[in-house]
Amino acid sequence: MKVTPISNEAKQAAKEIASQLSLEEKVLLRHGNGSWCTQPIERLQIRSLRLADGPHGLRKKADLDKPSSEENTVKATCFPPAVAASCSFDRELIYEMGCALGEECVSESVDILLGPAVNIKRSPLCGRNFEYVSEDPYVAAQYATALINGIQSKNVGACLKHFLANNQETARLVSNSIIDERALREIYLSAFEYAVKNAKPWSIMTSYNQINGEYASSHKQMIDELLRKEWGYDGHIMTDWGAMENRIKSADVGVDLEMPEPPNEFFEDITDAVKSGKLSMQKIDSSCERLLAIIQQTATNSPAPYNKLAHHDLARRIARESAVLLKNDSVLPASKSAKVALIGEFAKKPRFQGSGSSRIVPTFINSAHDEFSSQKINFLYSQGYNINNDEVDSALIEEAVKTAKECDIVFAFIGLTDEYESEGYDRKHMRLPHSHNALIEALVQTGKPVVVVLSCGSAVEIPWRNKVSAILLMNLAGQDCGGAAYDLLFGDYSPCGKLTETFPIALEDTPSYNYFGTLGNVEYRESVFVGYRYYNTARKEVAYPFGFGLSYSSFEYSSLRLSSQSINDNEDVKVTVTIRNTGNCYAKEIVQLYVAPPKSRIFKPIHELRAFEKVSLEPNEEKDVEFSLSKRDFAYYSTNIKDWHVESGDYTIQIAASSVDIRLEGVLHIQSTTNADIPDYRSVAPAYYSLNSAKTLSIPKKQFEAVYGSTIIEKPARPFTENSTIRDLFSDPNASILANELLNKANIVLDSIPDVRFREMLQGMVYDTPLRSTLFLPDSLTKQQIAEILSYANSDGNER
Repeated sequence: MKVTPISNEAKQAAKEIASQLSLEEKVLLRHGNGSWCTQPIERLQIRSLRLADGPHGLRKKADLDKPSSEENTVKATCFPPAVAASCSFDRELIYEMGCALGEECVSESVDILLGPAVNIKRSPLCGRNFEYVSEDPYVAAQYATALINGIQSKNVGACLKHFLANNQETARLVSNSIIDERALREIYLSAFEYAVKNAKPWSIMTSYNQINGEYASSHKQMIDELLRKEWGYDGHIMTDWGAMENRIKSADVGVDLEMPEPPNEFFEDITDAVKSGKLSMQKIDSSCERLLAIIQQTATNSPAPYNKLAHHDLARRIARESAVLLKNDSVLPASKSAKVALIGEFAKKPRFQGSGSSRIVPTFINSAHDEFSSQKINFLYSQGYNINNDEVDSALIEEAVKTAKECDIVFAFIGLTDEYESEGYDRKHMRLPHSHNALIEALVQTGKPVVVVLSCGSAVEIPWRNKVSAILLMNLAGQDCGGAAYDLLFGDYSPCGKLTETFPIALEDTPSYNYFGTLGNVEYRESVFVGYRYYNTARKEVAYPFGFGLSYSSFEYSSLRLSSQSINDNEDVKVTVTIRNTGNCYAKEIVQLYVAPPKSRIFKPIHELRAFEKVSLEPNEEKDVEFSLSKRDFAYYSTNIKDWHVESGDYTIQIAASSVDIRLEGVLHIQSTTNADIPDYRSVAPAYYSLNSAKTLSIPKKQFEAVYGSTIIEKPARPFTENSTIRDLFSDPNASILANELLNKANIVLDSIPDVRFREMLQGMVYDTPLRSTLFLPDSLTKQQIAEILSYANSDGNER
């Protein structure tokens, strides 16, 4: 897999150009030019870079002078979003998708694609989970690395995002993610670290939120000390749109670009800081050089057309490889000669992507209804429900039942509709629309085999899972979702995707249930027990476990071999296993390797995924699958030594078909070469050692503080500051008058946005927008206006 970093030649040329810039020109380069470009410097013929949203397709505004809308967006291939594509567990396939994305960027003269997004799926409720990869950092790391390498192989920059701990949409512009250091390292930083070191992304985007009290865009520990110095990242760093919190601090820690363009008066902040000595010129020089290096690197790119049909076919293949067969009572694959009841509006109007900044205007859309028609399948269609209305429509259900009774088998296409999940707001529950559940309950009463084809951007509650005959999870499957579903339902291919997130039985079962979606401080009290790390350690029953997925075939696991039975922690070990296809059709199996640690004084998950491979097998064919494990695969992050530490002891190597389906085990003894005191929280935080004691995880605050390392204090609403939100102002009778004025002005802007889904996203954010980032006003507030608002809001008088 090709790695394409910024070349040394581009870096050297950038250094020479930067030496010719004035201070004012250097500062200019640190700010966007409008919403989608960087600033040009005409004196030296420095062109603008063009940026565009991703991460599963190119979302480019056609005319920068016109409002955002579907009509003003360039058509591009909508590949399956990460929620689906990650379930392929196929690095080469994701690399191929990255290459295709790079080709489309080149065709539209786009220099940087904003993606991939590797924020961990801490809760199923996160409205942006469809863009994110997994609850597991290893899966997220492998996906991101493959996609970045593919994009950058076409000499287009990828922008890894959102750094860091942006795991909810609620109040994302100001929320404070409170995370203990070990969880940060093992769960939330891990995918970023791996991708930075193994794919060398040209750019990284900081998130909106705070991490342990510091905003991401000016976080010295995370950016300067960790990203820049510890990981050695010398690439470009930009803010998310409107995420700049403190321009001088941000420049000082190593952030290079503020997006979008702020009012001109804010340019002076950095110029004045350099002139007064508060900010070193060296920091500004380095920042300019990093941006100029990308400009030099992409200077030779020339627009070239791409093969739209080939990319459409690739989207279909990715969707097919990623779909997860959750249940099959021997009704699939269906016969092509059967009379099929095709039920559900999604069969005609598929939901194939999420809403928000990643929403693509596709080159084609192929629904199941389209594909069944073109393939001349004998089917009857009934709408079943209204995608624009959650209410149960009895007439539509009656019609669907009548259709089902006239057919041999039922394919019911259901799932979450657009308004359920989007960037900008979180879900309130895990339930499917009432109308969809009612439809399925009615269909199973017909006695016909009911196959549910499920479309959603994150885990959902499935109350009828024991009543239907089969469930094919398509997630959000991109623009040829219909073709991919056809391929699998009728057996042209065997399903081979597996879950990259757990499907719990109920929302209350999730580890972050009591600690997700709050305003202000968001306490990550579950620490390292995210996803299957919690469910499996607590021995909690789930609907469908991480790593699970059925096939039309079956597989035998045998002959587990370790290259050594005992190693030192600085040595590697090879693990080999034999996999045989014992079924009657060509199929693929995703073989997973988990490591279970020895009993310890420090709390640990019962096991963790450390490797996977996807193997293709003809009937009765067998192949050896080999893995290589090194120190980090056995290590936890020790807050005592501020480094990764492997304890001496016996580690169990588990070869598995899912996180709960362990097929083979072997024991490896490891001798630590580091003499370190192992953290012990048994007396101060015993809840972390007995996770199976309650239905819903409950960690007392004092125990979390013991693990976190300090007392957690909720910041009071007053005094109001530039980081105070419209919601904060409403909390004060005196300030609520101003809040109403700001909200009314914002609503005027929002009502004028022609793109309905984009407007809904922004409406979900408006109450929690800080004064410094009033993105939704006709004009951004000036420094003087902000000062006057704060002076009035913080006063005790009633005079305006």
